[in-house]
Amino acid sequence: MANSRDVHVGTSGGAWRVTRRGRTLSQHRLQWRAVQAGARMARRARVDLVTHGRDGRVRSKDSCGNDARRRDTER
Repeated sequence: MANSRDVHVGTSGGAWRVTRRGRTLSQHRLQWRAVQAGARMARRARVDLVTHGRDGRVRSKDSCGNDARRRDTER
């Protein structure tokens, strides 16, 4: 399930937007550029990246530094 802290990539008004907690962090013409920027932001914040399609449905969800298995092995 998506967390409110997660970084989301979705389309709105003809542009691809990277959002977190309802705030637009960046705006892009191409989806792959928005996904790149979103992944960078999600890694820094150690949260998940949720990518939405044009219809608004979740296309993919990637763990960017927020992997429970990884945290267990780092101890």
